[in-house]
Amino acid sequence: MKLLLAESSLDEAVNWLAGALSLGTSQVGDKGWFMNAFRSKAVALFFIWSVGMVGADEARALFNGKDLTGWQGMQGPPDNWGVKDGILACTGGKGAQWLATEEEFADFDLSLEFKLPVNGNSGVFIRAPRKGTPYVDGMEIQLLDDYGEKWKNLKPDQFTGAIYAAVAPSRRVTRKAGEWQVMRILCVGRSCAVWVNGEQIIKADLDEVAAKYGQKVPGVKRNSGLIGVQNHGDPVSFRKIVIKKLPLK
Repeated sequence: MKLLLAESSLDEAVNWLAGALSLGTSQVGDKGWFMNAFRSKAVALFFIWSVGMVGADEARALFNGKDLTGWQGMQGPPDNWGVKDGILACTGGKGAQWLATEEEFADFDLSLEFKLPVNGNSGVFIRAPRKGTPYVDGMEIQLLDDYGEKWKNLKPDQFTGAIYAAVAPSRRVTRKAGEWQVMRILCVGRSCAVWVNGEQIIKADLDEVAAKYGQKVPGVKRNSGLIGVQNHGDPVSFRKIVIKKLPLK
Protein backbone atom coordinates (compact mmCIF):
# COMPACT_ATOMS: atom_id res chain seq x y z
CA MET A 1 0.00 0.00 0.00
CA LYS A 2 1.33 3.43 -0.89
CA LEU A 3 0.10 6.86 0.11
CA LEU A 4 0.56 9.60 -2.49
CA LEU A 5 0.06 13.18 -1.32
CA ALA A 6 0.42 15.58 -4.26
CA GLU A 7 0.51 19.38 -4.12
CA SER A 8 -2.60 19.57 -6.30
CA SER A 9 -4.41 17.25 -3.90
CA LEU A 10 -3.48 19.52 -1.01
CA ASP A 11 -4.78 22.54 -2.93
CA GLU A 12 -8.06 20.78 -3.61
CA ALA A 13 -8.38 19.69 0.00
CA VAL A 14 -7.70 23.20 1.28
CA ASN A 15 -10.25 24.70 -1.12
CA TRP A 16 -12.85 22.15 -0.10
CA LEU A 17 -12.20 22.52 3.62
CA ALA A 18 -12.19 26.31 3.47
CA GLY A 19 -15.52 26.18 1.69
CA ALA A 20 -16.95 23.69 4.13
CA LEU A 21 -15.97 25.97 6.99
CA SER A 22 -17.29 29.03 5.12
CA LEU A 23 -13.88 30.69 5.26
CA GLY A 24 -13.19 33.61 2.95
CA THR A 25 -9.79 34.25 1.46
CA SER A 26 -9.25 37.10 3.90
CA GLN A 27 -9.77 34.71 6.79
CA VAL A 28 -7.20 32.28 5.54
CA GLY A 29 -4.70 34.85 4.27
CA ASP A 30 -5.03 33.67 0.67
CA LYS A 31 -4.92 30.20 2.18
CA GLY A 32 -1.16 30.37 2.69
CA TRP A 33 -1.12 29.69 6.41
CA PHE A 34 -3.96 27.22 5.99
CA MET A 35 -2.00 25.35 3.33
CA ASN A 36 1.09 25.17 5.56
CA ALA A 37 -0.92 23.95 8.54
CA PHE A 38 -2.73 21.37 6.44
CA ARG A 39 0.51 20.19 4.85
CA SER A 40 2.22 19.88 8.25
CA LYS A 41 -0.60 17.76 9.61
CA ALA A 42 -0.68 15.63 6.47
CA VAL A 43 3.05 14.98 6.66
CA ALA A 44 2.78 14.16 10.36
CA LEU A 45 -0.06 11.72 9.72
CA PHE A 46 1.89 10.13 6.89
CA PHE A 47 4.93 9.74 9.18
CA ILE A 48 2.84 8.07 11.87
CA TRP A 49 1.27 5.77 9.29
CA SER A 50 4.68 4.91 7.81
CA VAL A 51 6.23 4.06 11.18
CA GLY A 52 3.26 1.86 11.98
CA MET A 53 3.73 -0.07 8.75
CA VAL A 54 7.48 -0.67 9.09
CA GLY A 55 8.16 -4.40 9.13
CA ALA A 56 4.69 -5.37 7.93
CA ASP A 57 4.53 -7.95 5.14
CA GLU A 58 2.01 -8.20 2.38
CA ALA A 59 -0.58 -10.93 2.86
CA ARG A 60 0.62 -14.21 1.37
CA ALA A 61 -0.58 -17.77 1.03
CA LEU A 62 0.70 -20.17 3.68
CA PHE A 63 -0.66 -23.10 1.66
CA ASN A 64 0.06 -23.09 -2.07
CA GLY A 65 -2.89 -25.32 -2.97
CA LYS A 66 -0.61 -27.84 -4.71
CA ASP A 67 1.53 -29.63 -2.13
CA LEU A 68 2.90 -29.45 1.41
CA THR A 69 5.74 -27.05 0.62
CA GLY A 70 6.40 -24.97 3.74
CA TRP A 71 4.72 -27.48 6.05
CA GLN A 72 6.01 -30.35 8.16
CA GLY A 73 4.43 -33.34 9.87
CA MET A 74 4.66 -33.23 13.66
CA GLN A 75 4.67 -36.30 15.91
CA GLY A 76 4.50 -38.58 12.90
CA PRO A 77 4.88 -38.58 9.12
CA PRO A 78 2.35 -36.50 7.16
CA ASP A 79 1.01 -39.51 5.24
CA ASN A 80 -2.47 -38.79 6.58
CA TRP A 81 -2.48 -35.34 4.99
CA GLY A 82 -3.03 -34.73 1.30
CA VAL A 83 -3.66 -31.99 -1.25
CA LYS A 84 -6.24 -32.10 -4.02
CA ASP A 85 -7.99 -29.35 -5.99
CA GLY A 86 -6.54 -26.62 -3.78
CA ILE A 87 -7.69 -28.29 -0.56
CA LEU A 88 -5.49 -29.48 2.31
CA ALA A 89 -7.21 -32.49 3.86
CA CYS A 90 -6.53 -34.83 6.75
CA THR A 91 -7.96 -38.35 6.68
CA GLY A 92 -8.01 -38.52 10.46
CA GLY A 93 -5.99 -41.73 10.36
CA LYS A 94 -2.60 -42.61 11.80
CA GLY A 95 0.31 -40.34 11.03
CA ALA A 96 1.16 -36.77 11.92
CA GLN A 97 -0.80 -35.50 14.90
CA TRP A 98 -0.57 -32.04 13.42
CA LEU A 99 0.81 -30.26 10.43
CA ALA A 100 2.97 -27.22 11.18
CA THR A 101 4.53 -24.39 9.24
CA GLU A 102 8.29 -24.52 8.88
CA GLU A 103 8.36 -20.80 9.64
CA GLU A 104 7.65 -19.22 13.01
CA PHE A 105 5.32 -16.27 13.52
CA ALA A 106 4.89 -13.74 16.32
CA ASP A 107 2.35 -11.04 15.41
CA PHE A 108 0.13 -11.92 12.48
CA ASP A 109 -3.26 -11.75 10.80
CA LEU A 110 -4.28 -15.25 9.69
CA SER A 111 -7.34 -16.28 7.73
CA LEU A 112 -8.47 -19.66 6.44
CA GLU A 113 -11.49 -21.70 5.47
CA PHE A 114 -12.28 -25.04 7.11
CA LYS A 115 -14.82 -27.83 6.76
CA LEU A 116 -15.68 -30.53 9.29
CA PRO A 117 -17.93 -33.60 9.13
CA VAL A 118 -20.71 -34.33 11.61
CA ASN A 119 -19.15 -34.53 15.10
CA GLY A 120 -15.83 -33.42 13.61
CA ASN A 121 -13.08 -31.96 15.78
CA SER A 122 -9.86 -30.15 14.85
CA GLY A 123 -8.00 -26.97 15.68
CA VAL A 124 -5.60 -24.28 14.57
CA PHE A 125 -2.42 -24.04 16.62
CA ILE A 126 -0.73 -20.67 17.04
CA ARG A 127 2.59 -19.66 18.61
CA ALA A 128 3.25 -23.36 19.14
CA PRO A 129 6.67 -24.82 20.02
CA ARG A 130 8.36 -27.48 17.93
CA LYS A 131 8.24 -29.91 20.83
CA GLY A 132 5.58 -30.55 23.43
CA THR A 133 1.80 -30.58 23.22
CA PRO A 134 0.66 -27.76 20.93
CA TYR A 135 -2.70 -27.10 22.61
CA VAL A 136 -1.00 -26.80 26.00
CA ASP A 137 2.52 -25.57 25.25
CA GLY A 138 1.17 -23.36 22.46
CA MET A 139 -2.39 -22.17 21.92
CA GLU A 140 -5.21 -23.91 20.09
CA ILE A 141 -8.08 -22.08 18.46
CA GLN A 142 -10.74 -24.76 18.51
CA LEU A 143 -12.56 -26.08 15.45
CA LEU A 144 -15.63 -28.22 16.14
CA ASP A 145 -18.99 -29.33 14.84
CA ASP A 146 -20.60 -27.21 17.56
CA TYR A 147 -23.99 -28.84 17.05
CA GLY A 148 -22.75 -32.42 17.06
CA GLU A 149 -24.52 -34.65 19.56
CA LYS A 150 -21.15 -36.02 20.62
CA TRP A 151 -20.10 -32.63 22.01
CA LYS A 152 -23.26 -31.50 23.79
CA ASN A 153 -21.66 -31.68 27.24
CA LEU A 154 -18.44 -29.82 26.46
CA LYS A 155 -17.40 -26.73 28.41
CA PRO A 156 -17.89 -23.30 26.77
CA ASP A 157 -14.13 -22.94 26.19
CA GLN A 158 -14.10 -26.06 24.02
CA PHE A 159 -16.30 -24.85 21.15
CA THR A 160 -15.30 -23.32 17.82
CA GLY A 161 -13.21 -20.19 18.15
CA ALA A 162 -12.26 -20.77 21.77
CA ILE A 163 -8.71 -20.36 22.96
CA TYR A 164 -8.91 -23.97 24.02
CA ALA A 165 -9.38 -24.58 27.74
CA ALA A 166 -8.95 -20.88 28.52
CA VAL A 167 -11.25 -18.41 26.73
CA ALA A 168 -14.78 -19.22 25.56
CA PRO A 169 -16.28 -17.64 22.44
CA SER A 170 -18.86 -14.94 23.15
CA ARG A 171 -21.46 -16.82 21.07
CA ARG A 172 -21.83 -19.60 18.52
CA VAL A 173 -21.78 -18.48 14.91
CA THR A 174 -20.83 -21.73 13.18
CA ARG A 175 -22.64 -23.29 10.24
CA LYS A 176 -23.80 -26.87 10.05
CA ALA A 177 -21.28 -29.66 9.51
CA GLY A 178 -20.17 -30.19 5.93
CA GLU A 179 -20.20 -26.50 5.00
CA TRP A 180 -17.15 -24.34 4.41
CA GLN A 181 -16.59 -21.81 7.17
CA VAL A 182 -14.21 -18.88 7.58
CA MET A 183 -11.89 -18.15 10.50
CA ARG A 184 -9.66 -15.16 11.13
CA ILE A 185 -7.09 -14.98 13.94
CA LEU A 186 -5.34 -11.72 14.79
CA CYS A 187 -2.46 -11.76 17.28
CA VAL A 188 -0.71 -8.50 18.12
CA GLY A 189 1.58 -8.49 21.13
CA ARG A 190 -0.41 -9.73 24.09
CA SER A 191 -3.78 -9.42 22.39
CA CYS A 192 -5.61 -12.13 20.47
CA ALA A 193 -8.88 -11.82 18.55
CA VAL A 194 -10.86 -14.44 16.65
CA TRP A 195 -13.60 -14.12 14.05
CA VAL A 196 -15.74 -16.96 12.69
CA ASN A 197 -17.87 -16.40 9.60
CA GLY A 198 -17.29 -12.66 9.89
CA GLU A 199 -18.36 -12.38 13.54
CA GLN A 200 -15.83 -11.51 16.25
CA ILE A 201 -16.21 -13.98 19.10
CA ILE A 202 -12.90 -13.63 20.98
CA LYS A 203 -11.07 -10.53 22.17
CA ALA A 204 -8.52 -11.58 24.76
CA ASP A 205 -5.77 -9.94 26.77
CA LEU A 206 -3.26 -12.78 26.95
CA ASP A 207 -1.61 -11.40 30.07
CA GLU A 208 -4.95 -11.63 31.86
CA VAL A 209 -5.50 -15.11 30.42
CA ALA A 210 -2.03 -16.19 31.55
CA ALA A 211 -2.63 -14.90 35.06
CA LYS A 212 -5.70 -17.12 35.31
CA TYR A 213 -4.87 -20.13 33.16
CA GLY A 214 -1.09 -19.99 32.76
CA GLN A 215 -0.51 -23.08 34.87
CA LYS A 216 -2.98 -25.19 32.89
CA VAL A 217 -2.16 -23.72 29.46
CA PRO A 218 1.38 -22.29 29.67
CA GLY A 219 1.32 -21.68 25.92
CA VAL A 220 -0.71 -18.50 26.44
CA LYS A 221 2.51 -16.94 27.73
CA ARG A 222 4.31 -17.46 24.42
CA ASN A 223 4.92 -14.60 22.00
CA SER A 224 5.88 -16.56 18.88
CA GLY A 225 5.95 -20.02 17.40
CA LEU A 226 4.60 -22.26 14.68
CA ILE A 227 1.16 -22.22 13.12
CA GLY A 228 -0.45 -25.61 12.66
CA VAL A 229 -3.59 -27.57 11.90
CA GLN A 230 -4.69 -30.53 13.98
CA ASN A 231 -5.40 -34.17 13.29
CA HIS A 232 -7.90 -35.04 16.03
CA GLY A 233 -8.81 -38.35 14.44
CA ASP A 234 -11.56 -36.90 12.24
CA PRO A 235 -11.43 -35.88 8.58
CA VAL A 236 -10.96 -32.13 8.20
CA SER A 237 -10.33 -29.88 5.22
CA PHE A 238 -8.64 -26.48 4.87
CA ARG A 239 -8.21 -24.02 2.02
CA LYS A 240 -7.29 -20.39 1.34
CA ILE A 241 -4.82 -20.22 4.24
CA VAL A 242 -3.45 -16.68 4.09
CA ILE A 243 -1.24 -14.81 6.56
CA LYS A 244 0.13 -11.32 6.97
CA LYS A 245 3.07 -10.80 9.30
CA LEU A 246 2.64 -7.69 11.42
CA PRO A 247 5.29 -5.42 12.96
CA LEU A 248 6.15 -6.44 16.50
CA LYS A 249 4.55 -4.43 19.27
